[in-house]
Amino acid sequence: MSFARKLAYSMGSFATALSYQSFATYLIFFYVDVMKLSPYLAAIGMLVFGLWNAVNDPVFGYLSDYTRTRWGRRRPYIAFGLLPLGLIYYLLWVPGFSGINQTSQLFIYFVMVICLFDTFYSMIAINLVALYPEMFISLKERAEVNSLRQSFWMLGIGLGMIFPPLIYANWGWGWLGAIFAPVITLCFLLALWGCREKMVYSQERQPGFRESFRATLKNRAFWPFAGANLLAQYALTMVLASFPFYAKYVLQSNNEQTVYFMALVFLIAIFSLQIWRKMLLRLGAKNCWLASLLVLAIALLPLLYARDFKLVLLSVFLFGFGTGGLILLEDILLSDIIDADETITKKRREGVYFGTNNFVNRLAIPLEAVSFGCVFLLTGYNRFIYSQPREFIYGLRLLIAGLPLVALILAFVLVCFYPLFGRSLEEMKLKLSEIHRQKGAS
Repeated sequence: MSFARKLAYSMGSFATALSYQSFATYLIFFYVDVMKLSPYLAAIGMLVFGLWNAVNDPVFGYLSDYTRTRWGRRRPYIAFGLLPLGLIYYLLWVPGFSGINQTSQLFIYFVMVICLFDTFYSMIAINLVALYPEMFISLKERAEVNSLRQSFWMLGIGLGMIFPPLIYANWGWGWLGAIFAPVITLCFLLALWGCREKMVYSQERQPGFRESFRATLKNRAFWPFAGANLLAQYALTMVLASFPFYAKYVLQSNNEQTVYFMALVFLIAIFSLQIWRKMLLRLGAKNCWLASLLVLAIALLPLLYARDFKLVLLSVFLFGFGTGGLILLEDILLSDIIDADETITKKRREGVYFGTNNFVNRLAIPLEAVSFGCVFLLTGYNRFIYSQPREFIYGLRLLIAGLPLVALILAFVLVCFYPLFGRSLEEMKLKLSEIHRQKGAS
């Protein structure tokens, strides 16, 4: 495949990150603070959204694997979903109702648009990422393309956090949708052009719904990966969510300094991708995974006692570097697991694997919520005062370093049980090559 098509395919990651990050960061603020939707109604709406969000990834993953058309099984979903997604994204920011005198209408509109947004988002995102292991078989190509994908993904996250306030402050919220929606749609259209499917996989008869998930859960490489990945995602989420509190109450820094630190994490992560890519080709995925977890654990140690910016700056550098490794490796490791599954089932089932992995990763959010709730409640946090009790400062160090450190240690242990490395991985790849030759998919 040409570099131009690889680049175009990778633009899909920019669109997914830009759309979802701006949605996740500013939607509640817009509907509660600007449109005056009651906070408890917004919470109910997000609960409905959360339940739908938990099930739609595995469902769309299975449907994608099961689809058989002359255009392939992934590309039709992307082509069908990109225009509705752009339209729904625009409609998120232009509700025709006010929470002051049209509460019921605004609530119904809110629930409908966020669930529709997530439906078309999942439809596109699952199918885009499911094509990654199919299109790129060798470790060298997977490393090259995933470094591009994740660079665009982190760029999309950064722009999705920084640009919306600049847009709505100057032109209003409607312009946020009017500007971002065409960009998102165009990037997905470019990604569609970059997609290539092997039609032989579209003709395979897939197992039934239960059989498909049963085979996935029996894969002995999937559970060490899924468990370690969940723990790592929990650690990353905890650190990023805790840092604004840590910066304010421990470092006593202002909002601008906090933004600079957060931006530095993403910049270092982006630049580290090429280093991790070279290490991946030399050391293999499992060893790089262990190394990235070790770097992240070391990065958290200074936060247990740091009181000045020098030590925190060191932590930020190491944390960004380790984050780059985790981001690069996740899809590569899952691709190897999918390859191993094909040697057993003789089917390509990327959709159900990525869908199930997304479902498992979602568990990091309730784990984060429980962690924050317990620590804030037990340490006497008071949102109406600036000077918090000493117990809360200890609690913050537990949130930003203690609990994530425990999670990373457990993840490291689980990775040690991951079986696809060395000779085992080589033998699996040889067996896979023979299966592809027999299918005519080499």
